[in-house]
Amino acid sequence: MKIEERASTHVYRQRQMLSKEDLEARESLCVHEQPAYCNAACPLKLDVKAMTAAIAAGDFDRALALYEKITPFPQLLSAGCEAPCEQSCKLCSLGEGISIRALESAALTWGKKSRGMSFLRKKPAAVGIFGGDLMTLFLAGELVKKRYPVHFYCAENDPRALVEHCVPGFSPEIVQSTAKILAAMDIQFHWNTDPAAAFRQAEQPLRAASYAVAASVFPGLEPDEALMVSRPQKLITGRTQGILGAAYGAKKAALSIDRMAQKLDPGSTRGEEGAVETKLYTSLDGVRPSSRIPVADRDSAIAEARRCIQCRCDECIKGCAYLQHYQKFPRILTREIYNNVSIIMGDHMMNKPINACALCGQCSVLCPNGYDMGEICRIARENMVFTGKMPLAPHEFALMDMLFSNEEAFLCRPQPGFDQCRYVFFPGCQATAIAPATVRSAYLDLCARLPGGVALMLGCCGAICHWAGRYELTGQTRRFLQACLADLGNPAIIAGCPTCKKELAEFTGLEVHGFWQLLEQIGLPDKACPVPRPVALHDACGARGDSGTQKSIRRIAAALGCQVADTPYSGDEAPCCGYGGLTQYTNREVARKMTEKCLERSDLPYLSYCMACRDRFAREGRESFHLLELVYGTAADHCPDISVKRYNRLGLKQQLLKELWNEEVISVDLGFTIDYTPEAEALMDDRMILKSDVIQVFQHLRETGEAICDSETGLYITRAREGNVTFWVKYRETDTGYLVVSAYSHRMKVVNRQ
Repeated sequence: MKIEERASTHVYRQRQMLSKEDLEARESLCVHEQPAYCNAACPLKLDVKAMTAAIAAGDFDRALALYEKITPFPQLLSAGCEAPCEQSCKLCSLGEGISIRALESAALTWGKKSRGMSFLRKKPAAVGIFGGDLMTLFLAGELVKKRYPVHFYCAENDPRALVEHCVPGFSPEIVQSTAKILAAMDIQFHWNTDPAAAFRQAEQPLRAASYAVAASVFPGLEPDEALMVSRPQKLITGRTQGILGAAYGAKKAALSIDRMAQKLDPGSTRGEEGAVETKLYTSLDGVRPSSRIPVADRDSAIAEARRCIQCRCDECIKGCAYLQHYQKFPRILTREIYNNVSIIMGDHMMNKPINACALCGQCSVLCPNGYDMGEICRIARENMVFTGKMPLAPHEFALMDMLFSNEEAFLCRPQPGFDQCRYVFFPGCQATAIAPATVRSAYLDLCARLPGGVALMLGCCGAICHWAGRYELTGQTRRFLQACLADLGNPAIIAGCPTCKKELAEFTGLEVHGFWQLLEQIGLPDKACPVPRPVALHDACGARGDSGTQKSIRRIAAALGCQVADTPYSGDEAPCCGYGGLTQYTNREVARKMTEKCLERSDLPYLSYCMACRDRFAREGRESFHLLELVYGTAADHCPDISVKRYNRLGLKQQLLKELWNEEVISVDLGFTIDYTPEAEALMDDRMILKSDVIQVFQHLRETGEAICDSETGLYITRAREGNVTFWVKYRETDTGYLVVSAYSHRMKVVNRQ
């Protein structure tokens, strides 16, 4: 068996992974970056969420800096803001939302203003402001922040009088603090001036000075007067509703003036202004209603801020170990993968993340908009295989294992005594590798109790090459299985694995039953043996979306007398064990985290209906059962290594051929023995080196005599190349053969030069 490696890492075919429209449509489903509900409600774009987080951490200086960023007059805005953010707080749906105005006041009270120095030069175009109202007051401050020279014409005689005129009825403290800020601004005031007269008389001087002009509404000026394009630029401000409306209007006017001064169209490329609608999704599961805490001092302000749940959409990240590992939400990860696949022509740094995804679809269930990161990674793998950018190495062992299942260990026979069968039992490659005795018992039971005959097909459904993106091998595997099924008369398929059920239903066009549904129809066998203590039920990711299988499993477990405890993230939300998508072959660290994510949900023994899940959990030290083991009173091997898994498949085939079809399998005597130290067996399993690989190395040794001796240890080292890999074995000679001490492999090719 050999799968051809790509010839070069620098010669690529071209194929677009996704169209630009499809990419943007998929990215738009991710709402992680959407603004929080409070942020979206603020027309001034205050980052309420960040300000609240800063106060919760006791950083009042940071909170003040965030608040001062949106307005030149923070005390004035805080005192009179209508606070639409408070009504938009997500906690309002449970009771009382966060007291955001009180937290703004706390930031102003206990935050220290930074003493940063500005080295920005003033802009050459000056602005004239005529008449004092609330909007022109804020506008003056906004223009100063933008470094424009400002001339302010008003009838009042000092800053305090101007502020009192703009905000009548406000407390003396607010008026005084605002007047102090205004007086400190770099503004040239023209006090005791009739702004209307000054405006009408200032046309020629302003034109000469290249002024932009903003004026309050006063007699003779209409609030809807058109914005003039000729110099001087004119902007007539209308009456606004409230302090927040004035502050927002001033921001818009300042932006218009700024764009006109740069000779740009003031109506284009302004960004998203004002309050916006947010598509953010934030779950309130587990959030308890709480009452507002009156803010009287720093500690009470911190306590009130800590009530904030920091609204965000991270449902997929909370449930998925893969996304947790890479700390990237799907939109960003998708864009990086797209760039890796479609643009980058050198080293592909995202190959490992692409291959680490289990392709299980959990994220699509957890996401409120159905974002499927697994589908993105699967498309990327297939595209990179097509274009020659995906190396074979990450998936080669799994693919070779699949070929072994469908070649040397493959078996396809009708039930003895039948030419055509009504059913065919397809247990799946993992079941035959881990629990051959259970598969045998299940098949014999089906043969005894199902009318019409039950054929047997031992092999792999092709999920492995599908996960690897090897579309050509996937097509070949499917055609092979379809031909074998046709030879059996295209019977209804009884799938013992939920992934096999899904894969076979996708391409065979035949009737496909889950083993569990048929078991419910014919009843449990007499040898059923339940677990005599509570167990946690883990739903296989292959059964995601298959409510029939999930319900059937629970009914069978109940009929067995099992005390089953559902866990968080059960049913369609269940995480992958780390086998799906070939993660355990391509990224062991992520695969281990996936297994741990499954096991952290309960301390009980785990009951599953996928052999890969059962094996992964057992390898992490958790007591683990497959439901079929309980149904038939059999026990699977405890954590069989990769060589034992192959021998199990081959041994089951040989056993059934002899037992049911009276066919003897001739065993081959090697002529020598091979023993292994426990350390060598552990290393080989970890490095994915089969005992059959070692046999071929020693056969090569006996043909060539090529070996070297380490004089210090007395150990010999020999090697042989099989397919794309060179295997090295360190050994001692024994009376009858060899004792393997260590083994390793790599993709180097050794060439003898004469």
